[in-house]
Order: sequence, then structure tokens, then C-alpha cells
Amino acid sequence: MSNSFKKFNLSKQLNYAIDDLGFEHPTPIQEASFSVILSGKDVVGIAQTGTGKTFAYMLPILEELKFSKQDTPRILVLVPTRELVLQVVENIKSYTAYKDVRVVGVYGGANINTQKQAVAQGCDIVVATPGRLYDLALSRALKLKGIKKLVIDEVDVMLDLGFRFQLTNIFELLPERRQNIMFSATMTEEIDALIDDFFVVPEKIAIAVSGTPLDNIAQQCYQVKNFYTKVNLLAYLLKDKDEFRKVLVFVANKKSADRLFEALEEEFDTEMGVIHSNKSQNYRIRSIEQFDNGKNRILVSTDVMARGLDLDKISHVINFDTPTFPENYMHRIGRTGRAEEEGRTILFYTKAEKEFKEGIEKLMDYEIPKIEFPKEVEYSKELTPDERPKEGETKNHNRNLKTEERGPSFHEKKEKNKKTNQGGSYKREIKKKYKKNKTRGDKNFNRRNK
Repeated sequence: MSNSFKKFNLSKQLNYAIDDLGFEHPTPIQEASFSVILSGKDVVGIAQTGTGKTFAYMLPILEELKFSKQDTPRILVLVPTRELVLQVVENIKSYTAYKDVRVVGVYGGANINTQKQAVAQGCDIVVATPGRLYDLALSRALKLKGIKKLVIDEVDVMLDLGFRFQLTNIFELLPERRQNIMFSATMTEEIDALIDDFFVVPEKIAIAVSGTPLDNIAQQCYQVKNFYTKVNLLAYLLKDKDEFRKVLVFVANKKSADRLFEALEEEFDTEMGVIHSNKSQNYRIRSIEQFDNGKNRILVSTDVMARGLDLDKISHVINFDTPTFPENYMHRIGRTGRAEEEGRTILFYTKAEKEFKEGIEKLMDYEIPKIEFPKEVEYSKELTPDERPKEGETKNHNRNLKTEERGPSFHEKKEKNKKTNQGGSYKREIKKKYKKNKTRGDKNFNRRNK
């Protein structure tokens, strides 16, 4: 084990696990967090994805966690997605290879009865998505009265996904006396409000705030006309398999992800996968595994998947769509250049997206180098529904004027053409004679018309 971890005075069991994992030096967030979390204070950590946040909060927690036979969990870790639950559970198991620690992961989209049975057998640590945890707590399958430490990881993603309501309800179910630990890549007003409501004088630790460009990531950008020209450019780049060995492609939304996958499927079918929130859990897990183990070299993803996925040796991150929020760009490019390796990112932007690109550059205080559009790439005239002119944009706006000039050919309608259809003459005569009700049974109407 490296001498750099010795200053933490860890137990032998954790030292053995660190040796097995090959960790040599604690990252800045791990070094800054250890003593603060160990002290029992509430903590708010701000750090880029890929900086070792999971180990940063779990190392002091596991150092302090003693063996216990109690059935109810003592540690609760909340994460925003099912993929993150699986990943954090796997990480904790690797950290506790030499400790007797029971960890269970629960998440939506899986059989809740199976998860009820798993927690009923007893556990020390529960890793959960907020919705499923709240369901288990309400059904009394999972009791939270023994929770001593609450960790909320990727809280910015959690709030983006609309989990504020569930988080507030979960806080109400937890014991008042507990340690709160929160990690996020960005700080927002909503996160500040959450801290003010539920944290007690937290200590803030900020490492590599999201506006800080990463020195080991080379950034480039192309200005592109439209979506399908972007498709042509991406296909052109991906043909170089030696350069683009493992590529993560980010798009703005689920429709764009499916549209891009369909456009490239014929050429890169066996090399490509796609993940977004509409895909089934098994499909997403399989796509991530195939990308991670090298079976697929291209993975198309939305921003929901941008944070927290621990994928190694990504050669390129390609921003197919320019993100609306500059912080999302930082989260995306943080997927490459991990573990002190060099990474490369490429940004595609249209004329409509130029404003978003400038926002990113302002946040980083860095101008992304622009690359000339390759002459070999064909410009596409095909437009997506979002790019097509909206209905009515090409109409003659003079027709909307209240008065129109009449030409010499204009004439009034003939009298016979001004007639309107009023029904048969027999019905009209009956109506005049008997003054039939407009509504059946309307006695008041009958009285008024006598």
C-alpha cells in the first residue's frame, strides 16, 4: 500500500482492500473529506464526476462502521438512477472485501417483493433511488429508525429528475440525530434551500468546481449546419477506429438519441449501443456493460446518464448536441481524461446552438478551438421536425390585415350564394307554431315563451 494512505490510520481490512484495488494516492476530494466526515459534522462536497467521490464518503464511513447484528440499516446512500445503485453497491462490496458488511441496493423498475425480502434479511448499508426507498419505507418493509448517516450523491441530478418531493418525505422519516453528507458537481439555489432546511451548520468542501477546465482534456469544436450534417460528420470521424477507440456520444434528449442511433445503425450496428431513460433496465445495463468491456466502441447517451457512470479509458467524448446549461458540458467531458489519463472532447454546434457554446466558454473562461469542417463530409438538406420551419411561417402575412385592397375582379356574392342552411322548411314551421323546447323538460323555458 502507498504511504499516502497511511496518514488516515485505516484498519487493516480497509488497507488490504485498497491494496487489492490498486489505489496509490487519495484524490483531492478524498483527502479533504476524510477527517471532516469522520468528525461527524454535516458535509457538503462539490467535486467533478470522476474525482473519486464514492470512495471519498465511503472510506471514513466504513472506517467508523463496526460489526453489528441489528437488522435495520445504519447507513443510507441515495443516488438518482438504477445504474448508480448497482455501481455504488459493487464499489462498496469491493471496499469491504475484508470486512463483514451487509449492503443491499434497491431501485425502481425491479420486483419490489424481491427487494422487500432482501432488506428483511438485515443489512448495514442501503443504497437506493428515492422513489423506491420511499415505497419500501411506507410499506414498512424497510425501517429507517436506525439510520446514523445519510449520504445523498449526485444531488443536482436528483433534483433535475424531480426527486425534491421524495427527498423531503424521506427526511421526515429519518431520525433527527444523524449525520448528513451531500455530494454534487454543481451548486444551485434549490440545493442551497435543501441544505438550509435539513442540514446543521454543514462544512463545505469544494474541489475542481464545475467551471474549471480539466488540464488533461483536449477540447475542439465544429460548426455544423443541421442534425443530419452532424450525423455525416460523426460517421466520418468514427471510421477512424484507431483514433476513436472508445467513444461516448451525448445528445440532448431521448428522441435525438433514437434518431441518431437509427441513422448510424446500418454502418455501425455491432459497434454501437444507446441508453436513455425510456430504455428498459436490462437493456441499459447490457449496453453499459458491452461498452465498458470493449464489445461496443460507441455509446449514445442523454444527459441523465452523463453523471456518475464509472467508465474507464474513454478516448473521446463527443457532444453531438451543445448542452443548454454550461455545467452539463463539464459533466459530459468529465467522462474522459480520468485517472490522470489524457482525454479528448469534440463539440458540434449549429447556428442556433452558438449561444450555448459561448455560455460554456464564458463559464470555463476558455475559448474552445474551432476545427474547419472536413471537405469530405456531405452537407445534408434533410431536416428534423424541430429544424423545419413552423407551420404558418411562409404564409402571406398580408392576409392577416383587417382591410384588404380589392382588385378590379372583385365582386359581391350573388343573393342566392348568401343563403345559409337553416334546415328543412317543415321543421322551421313546426318550431314557429309550437315553440318547441330547446332542452327537453325545460319547464321554465315553456313558461317564459307562453
